[in-house]
Amino acid sequence: MSLPQPAENQAYCNVSALEAGLIDLLDTMFITNAVSGMVTKAPSLSFLIRHSTRNENFVFDLGIRKDWENYPPAIVEWAKKTYPVDVKQDVVESLQKGGLQPTDIKYVCLSHLHWDHTGNTHPFTNSTFLIGTAAQSLLQESKYPDKPDGRYSHDLLPSDRTLFLDPGEWKPIGPFPRSFDFYGDGSLYIIDAAGHLPGHINVLARTSSDGGWIFLGGDSAHHWNLITLESDVAVGHPGHLHICAHADKELAEEHIRRINALWKLPRVRVIIAHDEPWYSKNKGGDAFWPGKIASL
Repeated sequence: MSLPQPAENQAYCNVSALEAGLIDLLDTMFITNAVSGMVTKAPSLSFLIRHSTRNENFVFDLGIRKDWENYPPAIVEWAKKTYPVDVKQDVVESLQKGGLQPTDIKYVCLSHLHWDHTGNTHPFTNSTFLIGTAAQSLLQESKYPDKPDGRYSHDLLPSDRTLFLDPGEWKPIGPFPRSFDFYGDGSLYIIDAAGHLPGHINVLARTSSDGGWIFLGGDSAHHWNLITLESDVAVGHPGHLHICAHADKELAEEHIRRINALWKLPRVRVIIAHDEPWYSKNKGGDAFWPGKIASL
C-alpha cells in the first residue's frame, strides 16, 4: 500500500485550487444516513498543477461554465430543477487572477465528462485534452444536437487535440491497480478511477521532493463521509440514468475503499471535487491560485 519513495533530486508538483462555481447537492442523493432535506452547497473544484522543473501548466477539471445556460438543453434543465449552480468566478477568471490565460495551459485533464467538470473548453485553444478512453462511448451515444436530449455538446472536445487514455496496461501504485506516470519522473500519476462514469480518472501528485502527496479524487465520492467510510453510497437518484450517483456502484465503492486506504497513509492529502469541508476552511486563502496548497 505504500507510495514510491522519492528519488534523488525528485521532481514534484505545485498544486493550486481554482474557483469554478458552486452547486447544490441534496445529501440523501449521495450518502446513507443523511439528514432528510439537507442540501450541501459544494464547490466544483478545479486545480492548476505546475511541475517543479518543466515550464508547463496542467489543469485538472474545468468546473462549471459561467454561462451555464449554454450547456445542452438537457443539462440546463438539470441545473434549474435538480442542481442549482452559482458561478461567480469560473476557471478562466481564476487563472487570470494569477496572471495566466487559458492559452498558457498545455494540458487539460478532465476527470470525466459530467457538465460540472467540463466547464467551457473553448478558450483552451493551445491545450491537449486528456480523458479516459471509455468516455468515447458517452460522446457517441449522447451527442448534442445530433440527439436533442444529448448531454454532451458535439464540440466539447477538439478532435485533433484530445488524447483518450487507455488504462489497460497501466501499473499499480499504492492501493490503486492502474496508474500512469504522466511525466515519467514520479511527479504526477493519472489513476484509473472506474465506477463513477466511463473514463473517470483521478490524479495523484507529489507535492514535495521529500515525500508529500496530494490526491485529487474528482467524483469518486460526493461527500467526505464516504471517504471516511462513515456513510455508504445512497441508492435512489431521481431523474438519473443509474440507481445511484455512479454508473457502477460496486466498482465505485471498491475505489472509495482504496481512497480510504490512501488517506490513512502519512503525508497524503485527499481532496474531492465537491469537497465542502475543505472549501469552507480554505476559500479565499493561500491554497487558491496564485497561492498553492501546502504540502503535508
